Amino acid sequence: MDTVLVTGGRGASGRWVVDRLAGEYEVVVVDYEHPGLDAAPAPHVSFKGADLTDRGEALDVVSAVAPDAVVHWAAIPVAGTYPEGRVFETNALAAHNVLTAAGRAGARFVQASSDGAYGFFFADPTPLPDALPVTEDHPLRPEDPYGLSKVTAEETAAAVARRHDVPAVSIRPSWIQYPGAYPCRDDGYVEDLEAGAGNFWSYVDARDVAEQVAAALAWTADSAAPGVHEAVNCVAADNALGRPLRELVREAYGGLPEETDVAAGDDRGAYAIAKAERLFGWTPAHSWRTAAAEDVPEPTLFE
Repeated sequence: MDTVLVTGGRGASGRWVVDRLAGEYEVVVVDYEHPGLDAAPAPHVSFKGADLTDRGEALDVVSAVAPDAVVHWAAIPVAGTYPEGRVFETNALAAHNVLTAAGRAGARFVQASSDGAYGFFFADPTPLPDALPVTEDHPLRPEDPYGLSKVTAEETAAAVARRHDVPAVSIRPSWIQYPGAYPCRDDGYVEDLEAGAGNFWSYVDARDVAEQVAAALAWTADSAAPGVHEAVNCVAADNALGRPLRELVREAYGGLPEETDVAAGDDRGAYAIAKAERLFGWTPAHSWRTAAAEDVPEPTLFE
């Protein structure tokens, strides 16, 4: 059984990734804090502690594990929670350290990027996309440290893949929701068009994120050419309001991009997901229409 090292695996979305991979792989979870020697890990899960912004610690922990693959999921997950410099430095340094260590170990890797890399959400004012739907080829124009850190991480991934001849994937999730806890369906969000306009009312279920990670890992093992790096969107098929996308964008922004390939009445999300289907066979399986009220136990990494 292959070993996968997962950074940030104890985080809100990271634990869904670990839960999906454990059993198919031996999963070593690396986070800033070790859960303690008294913790009883779930089957096929073990833990290590490391400060991944420290180059020596990152290189040491990856070298010690000698994984077949790395999933880099650790990051400060959103702008505004810490000083700008800390957000950028933490995310960019950790990505550089972990991905470089993976490349030196000859391990293929998948990392968490974000739709924040496009630069829409934290721009002031939010610009219209150049085209709808937004494909992975859309220019990346972040103005904020979080989005910039993700662009930096993607460029790092591409450089490491080229240099060390390993395949790599950067996943761009939108706003991650959890079964039974869908803030994108709260009254304040649904009733205020501006609340979700910054990312065009896009979202994704944590289970679909975990499934895309698994699909990307399989692709890097079985089909990807050495040295290739691909960035892929990871969003739900529909938008969070269930209204036609053209209508929402026109109402919020006063018009549509000149290049708009969205059918009238289509309540799709703004981000294209065809690339993930073409590369990995991945399509989202969950929608707010059922998932917002689902009663699904949260993954536990301990027995």
